[in-house]
Amino acid sequence: MLTKINNVHETLLDNLNGAVFLTDLDLSISYANSAAESLFQIARSKLCSISVFELLEDKVGCSKTLSDLVDSGTPHTRRHEKISSKLSGKASKVDCFFTPVEVNQSKKLLIEMHPIDHFVRINREHALLSAQDTSKNLVRGLAHEIKNPLGGIRGAAQLLDQEIIQFGMDEECRELTKIITTETDRLKDLVDRLLEPHHTLKYRRVNIHEVTEHVASLLEAETQGKFMFVRDYDPSIPELHGDKSQLIQAVLNIARNALQAVFECDVIDPQIKIKTRVQRNYTILDNRYRFVCRLDIIDNGPGVSQDMTDQIFFPLVSKRSGGTGLGLTIAQTAITRHKGAIECSSEPGDTIFSIYLPLGE
Repeated sequence: MLTKINNVHETLLDNLNGAVFLTDLDLSISYANSAAESLFQIARSKLCSISVFELLEDKVGCSKTLSDLVDSGTPHTRRHEKISSKLSGKASKVDCFFTPVEVNQSKKLLIEMHPIDHFVRINREHALLSAQDTSKNLVRGLAHEIKNPLGGIRGAAQLLDQEIIQFGMDEECRELTKIITTETDRLKDLVDRLLEPHHTLKYRRVNIHEVTEHVASLLEAETQGKFMFVRDYDPSIPELHGDKSQLIQAVLNIARNALQAVFECDVIDPQIKIKTRVQRNYTILDNRYRFVCRLDIIDNGPGVSQDMTDQIFFPLVSKRSGGTGLGLTIAQTAITRHKGAIECSSEPGDTIFSIYLPLGE
């Protein structure tokens, strides 16, 4: 039976970081707050129709805790409890706190769940961003130093080319000046790409699905219709505040990486899914947002090793031969400037790049 919570208490509970459940002694859920919805990605109405037993993997241990709690009448704690991947869609661990309470002269249980990986993720984000910022600043400094002499090198090559023509020298000499000019232009393009993400953003209202459709259509055209992205959109996602061209570039870089992963490694049935959802009460670095847009790009390629996952957003790091190692760096810089975050989780056959962008900002 649903437990009625007055508006003031509900507002307070919905603004907590931890998932809160109120249950009967048999652990059937009668109330769940917003953080509980976010943790399990299940609507509150559905949560209030099931038992806490369905949320946790260790049903035997949970049953024993309940029995001990009823006998003693004192709060109990269960650490590193696995939540059901069938419901949450991912492997995750939480600390659970069981407290007996009385509501309207009826005995209830107050259950709090705090995701362990939540704090690990935030600390890891801080550490990685700090290291990446140091690396990016070094690379940007080098880029400026490299860019200055490039113009002189190209100009000298052009003068040499003119003299070769003027004095009727061997045509092979002109081929050498063309190589110098071509490689100089390539280096200049590389340097410009390193410096480009730091231009001023042009903010306006952006529909995230216009961004994803632009990217999907572009890459499908590049494959000449031989590959189609799977779309799984939440049409209720509101517009966000951002620079559309920068968001397109970020999503394009990630999606193109996924496309290269599934085709270059000869995956038998290559698939890439673009999935969008609204996520509640999500923390990005030190800021907690009531609603964020989550955009997942999921491929069934060979996966990214753990060592590479920790370095993949650093500039000039690439697992592909011939890759510049700038695509994901540029993507992360663009998303970070939108107060968002990018995460990567990977295992063979299932790599997920998740972009989180604040809504209502």
